[in-house]
Amino acid sequence: MCDEIPQHPIEIAWLCVDCSDPETLATWWQGLVGGELSVDGDGDVHLDGGPLPLLFLAVPDQKRLKNRLHVDLRVDDFEAAVAKALGLGAQAADDVFVSEWWRVLRDPEGNEFCIIRPKNQAV
Repeated sequence: MCDEIPQHPIEIAWLCVDCSDPETLATWWQGLVGGELSVDGDGDVHLDGGPLPLLFLAVPDQKRLKNRLHVDLRVDDFEAAVAKALGLGAQAADDVFVSEWWRVLRDPEGNEFCIIRPKNQAV
């Protein structure tokens, strides 16, 4: 039955981030990963041109639990990237997981993300 369904290429349009202040959080992520910000007619903030397209959406409720989906950022200079994120205001999320290969952090609204060491780098 699956053979009857036409196959079409799939691409990620955006990874959507629910937040209370889309412009502030998008600007924070722009500082971390780069890219260009734009605001659409609904007030949603797009961050395009970075490592992946992000869309920040205003929601009335606050984050309460660990994310069900998060971003892993592989970097060339692990220590520098972690220091940059912390310098921008990220918080360590050692209560989620601790590893020598990656660091779990939280953005200013509490969304977890990871910074990962380069492939084949000794710890």
